[in-house]
Amino acid sequence: MLTISCIVLTLILSSFSPLGSAMLNRTLLVPHPNPEEVVQEVQRRVNASVSRRQTLQVLSQEDQSTCLTGNPIDDCWKCDPDWPNNRQRLADCAIGFGQYAMGGKNGEYYIVTDSSDDDAVNPRPGTLRYAVIQPQPLWIVFPTNMLIKLSQELIFNSYKTLDGRGANVHISGGGCITLQYISNVIIHNIHIHHCVQSGNTNVRSSPTHFGYRTKSDGDGISIFGSKDIWIDHCSLSHCKDGLIDAVMGSTGITISNNFFSHHNEVMLLGHSDDYSPDSGMQVTIAFNHFGEQLVQRMPRCRRGYIHVVNNDFTQWEMYAIGGSGNPTINSQGNRYTAPSNRNAKEVTKRVDTAEDDWRGWNWRSEGDILVNGAFFVASGAELEVKYEKAYSVEPKSAVLIDLLTMHSGVLGVGGRNNNLGMWSTGSNGGKEGLGSGEGDDYLDDYSGSSISLPPPSPYALLPILTALIYLLSFQYIIAAALTSML
Repeated sequence: MLTISCIVLTLILSSFSPLGSAMLNRTLLVPHPNPEEVVQEVQRRVNASVSRRQTLQVLSQEDQSTCLTGNPIDDCWKCDPDWPNNRQRLADCAIGFGQYAMGGKNGEYYIVTDSSDDDAVNPRPGTLRYAVIQPQPLWIVFPTNMLIKLSQELIFNSYKTLDGRGANVHISGGGCITLQYISNVIIHNIHIHHCVQSGNTNVRSSPTHFGYRTKSDGDGISIFGSKDIWIDHCSLSHCKDGLIDAVMGSTGITISNNFFSHHNEVMLLGHSDDYSPDSGMQVTIAFNHFGEQLVQRMPRCRRGYIHVVNNDFTQWEMYAIGGSGNPTINSQGNRYTAPSNRNAKEVTKRVDTAEDDWRGWNWRSEGDILVNGAFFVASGAELEVKYEKAYSVEPKSAVLIDLLTMHSGVLGVGGRNNNLGMWSTGSNGGKEGLGSGEGDDYLDDYSGSSISLPPPSPYALLPILTALIYLLSFQYIIAAALTSML
């Protein structure tokens, strides 16, 4: 009895360590029980948006709507002419496995007024770092163009939205963005680039906690043991390690409408071949443009279910989609344009795996367009059975790929390339920094009462209530264990 009690106490105490917290968090990272159902819903929404646009083409000119693009995410919020005052509607527009990401929905607006990042332990109110560590839901907006050069990795708390619409917002420097053991984050319309390694110092992760951080990898966005994450309309390039990495059992992720360029190892999904919790990883990669000077990993998958749908891949240098550890890869309605190098025409790469081992992996290409000699090596002995439900609604033809990805990357001010260029190329009511960039088809207005502040959110109490429940549970278990030892 004494031995059992000591084991119980050890487990309880270990739960307060970072590793123990990770184990506790992973119990909450439950994958969708039917991934094919999610795939089918993505296809249905794309079909509906494209069909609405095609229907309008036969109407008279005065009846046509300029907001409809055929892209279901963009059509969801851009067709509201008053979207700047209804910003949080964006949280209802995600598709795929990350569709449940709430971000800061129902929370207060936080306006970033200070672009500095001088103190990673005691950030000043008004800075981005101060906002993302708060426990309550926040919808974070930017009233003007900003270059935020991080001193250390930017560690988020749950229920946050970065909404860069209407401004030219760049994040670079140390870190950059770390989503570790959290949930419900939306990152929208942000430039993320030139992220470098940082660490070996203290960094604050909440108003009540800071801790020592070892050296970071230098990812653009690092998703670690987290769920319900949506990254949309961002431009990512020039980082030390990956542009987006998702590891350690992360799941419920959508990566959509982004523009990737100028990088080697673009995206890693999965910690290692032997890390079994990553079998529950589910990621939707939709409407992205994988642009110039990309080498590999678009993505590179270990375990999990990865749906790659209606993306534009332009001349990779080594391969586009790779993997090991038997991931499921469902490639539908993409355009793969191979490079001129005749030794790099294959879209796919099974990394360090013999053919006898990968022949049974479920890698499917459905409705993809293969350009300039590109070829996709499919596999899977029971492929037809496994994807039967996904086939019931076909993905939109890759012929429409230009339509679906034409606005990939950051929208509006500054364009999608990660080039600071001119901060203002126009004017918006006389307010510097809100000018219209090339190809800008919408403007934001921060004048007067254009941003309405909602009442405090009831979700703000969730972290406190959760902590109290855990504390009471631990106290009960400890008391029972101590009693049995006497």
